[in-house]
Amino acid sequence: MDQRFYDMIEANPVIAAVKNDEGLEECCRLEDIKVIFILYGSICNIGAIVKKIKDADKIALVHIDLINGLASKEVAVNFIRYNTEADGIITTKPMLIKRAKELGLHTILRVFLLDSMAYQNIEKEIAMVRPDIIEVLPGLMPKVIQRITKNVRIPVIAGGLISEKEDVVAALGAGAISVSTTNPSVWLM
Repeated sequence: MDQRFYDMIEANPVIAAVKNDEGLEECCRLEDIKVIFILYGSICNIGAIVKKIKDADKIALVHIDLINGLASKEVAVNFIRYNTEADGIITTKPMLIKRAKELGLHTILRVFLLDSMAYQNIEKEIAMVRPDIIEVLPGLMPKVIQRITKNVRIPVIAGGLISEKEDVVAALGAGAISVSTTNPSVWLM
């Protein structure tokens, strides 16, 4: 993993995750926000969304699974790489992580921990594709986050349902390097 990317994520314990134009405008104005997860858009406007973030001198990571018009195929990663200025992708699909790494993009594997089987599969998925970072959802599970950070040896971001300062502190205390949230009031913590 690119050390500068890791350092930027670690130095910014709250990551703005945007799901609409209003959130995009707000986080681009906030000086303290340096990393932005893009959770919306389509093939028609994702380039413009990323450009707005890059023009604000911030890191842009596209949640490729949530972009309308892109399929869950490797060609979607090619599209992001060659048609936007995105720094990397977020996805739940290991094969897209593999392609993004081949193309020199930063990668975040998003994992939903719904049960013990999902938890057990994390190590296998990570061994297959070696993402730069994993994002664990929901992020309100300090004991699980602590276990994951000890077992996988890949930086962890906690996301989902983060709404209070105590949530941020608990996730960071459990070993997450940062949290991601769509809640603008948390962006300012």
